[in-house]
Amino acid sequence: MKMHDIRQLSLEEVNQRLRDAREELHNLNFQLATHQLDNQVKVHIARKDVARLMTVIHEFELGLRSEPEKTGK
Repeated sequence: MKMHDIRQLSLEEVNQRLRDAREELHNLNFQLATHQLDNQVKVHIARKDVARLMTVIHEFELGLRSEPEKTGK
């Protein structure tokens, strides 16, 4: 997930994706501990995604970012 894509989301959507990413990270860590995970890089990528999402949430909290304007047709 790219920062550009995350910054296009609303705060509610970012929070939902953060919950999903944390759940995925939990599952990957469990698979890693039980030696069921083939590609350990997935854990690294999931951790980075969680960090990116938390960064954008922090930007909302500091007032550095506002809700993106929806352009509907």
